[in-house]
Amino acid sequence: MQAWRVHRNGEPSEVMELEETDRPTPGDGQVLLKVRAANINFPDVLLCRGQYQVRPPLPFTPGVEICGETEDGRRVLATPSLPGGGLAEYVVADEASLLPVPDALDDAEAAALHIGYQTGWFGLHRRARLQAGETLLVHAAAGGVGSAAVQLGKAAGATVIGVAGGPEKAAIARDLGCDLVIDRRAEDIVAVVKEATGGRGADVVYDPVGGDAYAKSVKCIAFEGRVVVVGFASGSIPAPGLNHALVKNYSVVGLHWGLYNTKDPAAVRACHDELTKLAEQGAIKPLVSERVPMADAARAVQKVADGTSTGRIVVLPSGGTR
Repeated sequence: MQAWRVHRNGEPSEVMELEETDRPTPGDGQVLLKVRAANINFPDVLLCRGQYQVRPPLPFTPGVEICGETEDGRRVLATPSLPGGGLAEYVVADEASLLPVPDALDDAEAAALHIGYQTGWFGLHRRARLQAGETLLVHAAAGGVGSAAVQLGKAAGATVIGVAGGPEKAAIARDLGCDLVIDRRAEDIVAVVKEATGGRGADVVYDPVGGDAYAKSVKCIAFEGRVVVVGFASGSIPAPGLNHALVKNYSVVGLHWGLYNTKDPAAVRACHDELTKLAEQGAIKPLVSERVPMADAARAVQKVADGTSTGRIVVLPSGGTR
């Protein structure tokens, strides 16, 4: 089979190589899956760079989530077992962790449903306890993680303010359903949020960016607001001022969704049931900006690394979708 492999750490376009290799062999409790679609995530970039919290042995194949097909023809969502990631024609995955694909989604959309939307749901509902009528501020609203949070926020009945970089991404965030979009390159995030909320500020901030995004968020957070720390796509990890959190009476909560797979797998399945309902109702639909063939996977991962992508880029190893 064909698989993209990384033999040394570095930028994806420089270290990813398309190779012929043997099909993986399932171990106890595992199944072999044909990859129908593999979604690219920022962790794939970090894996290539050797900067992810999990460092698989070299060589490895990136790709942390897929829509796959079982031997009996069922479409399932899976997180392949590293070092054999999803940018391959076949993967193995733990059978107990497989989730059924919602009928409302095609292969590419399904491949983008699992990690991003699970992260958004747990962040907004389990960690931030978002309530209908509250104001939600989403950074990188046109990106893969941010676009999921926008849709989930709207589905929860929140007023959603999206932050994006540049007019093209701002237009995408608007089309996703944001009630207000801030172009961070042309507007003052703090001033716009305060004006839009009558001086109150945002009740919940969803931050996958860190750095300057976090610094501005805590300047426009509401009384009893909650900042959900999802990641640091900016490359800058902020150092929260706890005196500031005390004086302004807000919470900073971290979200490591992967821990739920081991600490509370039942909650992951319950979340998937909820996401399936929302997908069937049309309330959520992963934004797939590009569907690329296997040969273009390295370019696609590099595009995510460079921050020039919108929504999700999905690799289709077999060249098509359902």
